[in-house]
Amino acid sequence: MALPRTQSLLLLLVLALLGLGLVQPSYGQDRMYQRFLRQHVDSQQTGGSDSYCNLMMQRRRMTSHQCKRFNTFIHEDIWNIRSICSTASIQCKNGQMNCHEGVLKVTDCRETGSSRAPNCRYRASASTRRVVIACEGNPEVPVHFDR
Repeated sequence: MALPRTQSLLLLLVLALLGLGLVQPSYGQDRMYQRFLRQHVDSQQTGGSDSYCNLMMQRRRMTSHQCKRFNTFIHEDIWNIRSICSTASIQCKNGQMNCHEGVLKVTDCRETGSSRAPNCRYRASASTRRVVIACEGNPEVPVHFDR
């Protein structure tokens, strides 16, 4: 009599844990979210200068083996960035329909073309502009800076 009850409780526990797992991003999505944060989010700074881009691109490990040609840093609170994921979906450059747009403060860093890794050199351009980011998961989180 105790065995079926134990099995029932164990099954209920497993189902509860599975249910909780459904609202968590998968390992792949969490890894992509962490990469998005590393490559694109700098909420503490306002950016805007060439020296900012040179330093941040190096600090964020985008100049180790080759110079990343272009990167955008977002100067907003992560919750402002994540709120874009709740706007209407639009088409991404790759054709997927998981992109969303919003207006954010950013610094665009463009490689000068004459530098070599790891000493990459960048030109900065600061603005408040429309951006498009791809979001995934439940709850949705930003995983890719589209444009």
